[in-house]
Order: sequence, then C-alpha cells, then structure tokens
Amino acid sequence: MADQEIENAVSRALEDAPERNFRETVDLAINLRDLDLNDPSNRVDDEVVLPEGTGQETKIVVFAEGETALRAEDVADDVLSMDEIADLEDGEAKDLADETDFFIAETDLMQSIAGQLGTVLGPRGKMPTPLDPDDDVVEVVNRMKNTVQVRSGDRRTFHTRVGAQDMSASEIADNIDVILRRLHADLEKGPLNIDSVYVKTTMGPSVEVA
Repeated sequence: MADQEIENAVSRALEDAPERNFRETVDLAINLRDLDLNDPSNRVDDEVVLPEGTGQETKIVVFAEGETALRAEDVADDVLSMDEIADLEDGEAKDLADETDFFIAETDLMQSIAGQLGTVLGPRGKMPTPLDPDDDVVEVVNRMKNTVQVRSGDRRTFHTRVGAQDMSASEIADNIDVILRRLHADLEKGPLNIDSVYVKTTMGPSVEVA
C-alpha cells in the first residue's frame, strides 16, 4: 500500500491532465544525484513487475524451439525459431527490436541469439531474458506483461511508465511505491541518491511526488 503523499500526487496529475481523445500513459520522472553515471556500475538498470499492471499492451517475443515454442504461442505476441531468426534481414531485425518491449529466449539459444541479433538488441537494452529449462514459459510471459524497464543510462533524469490514465490513483500509486522501494534498495545511498520524483500523464503537467 503506497503512502498517501504518493496517491495525492497521482490524483493531482490525473485531475490536472487536459482532455484528450486518446488514452494517455502515466509516467514517472526520476532525478538522481551524487552518482557518477559515467561508471556503469552506478547506473539504474532494472526490470520491475508492477503489482497493478502497466495499463498498456506489452509486446513480448519468445525465441524458442519445440514444446516451449508451442506453449509460448498461446501467450506471446510472436514466437521465433533459430531458423526464422537467421532469415531476418537487417531492417526486419531492427523493426522487431523497436516494436517489441521484451524478448525471452531459451537459455541454450542465448549464445546463438547474441551472435545473430546482439548488435541490434544490445544497444537498445533488449537482450532476451533467459528461460531456464525448469521455467514455465506461460508464467514468465504473463509476468513480463506487467513489467517495466527502469533504466537511467548515463542520464541523471530518466522516465518509466507506471500506468494509464484510466487506472485509479491508488493503483498507480502502488506501482510507483514498488519502483521507489526498488530504487531505494539498489542505489548506493538509497533515497539520498534521489533528488526528486515527478508523475505526469503523457500530455499533462508534472506533479512532484518526492
């Protein structure tokens, strides 16, 4: 349960958002401080499962063979075998990377995928999540549908999605709370490394959370 200050900030952001003829996302802007982000070990690079979901469609592609591929077809947006990956032209691979939120791959295919698609997926921060033999691909895909990437790169200010405009303030606040708790746990000085946090809809004004 998020604290009341977060929920109040989300409520203001939703109320202040102008009327639009499309469904806006709700985003969190995080400003870091007292970190040397030229050192990759200080950068934020997390995947966080949101308890209330992202409020948006999340496109997931699975690289798999055999039975795993068959099971994945029921839940993933697309399933590609190694032969299909090898047949991708350069432009097709880039389009696939740009249009897909997350990739999942059977562990024994990871090395081949790195060779085939590493130069496309790596720079975009989209190398596949490994799927171990004991993992249930259906469970992993469904979990990833509620996952967002929280990544700073070398920038002091970065953004992540925390919901959609038609979600309740309470639901969005719970998602924000989970992200902030993860950052507090991962950053060297915890909350002291966070300068400020703002929430906003796609086209609406920013409201300070912390």
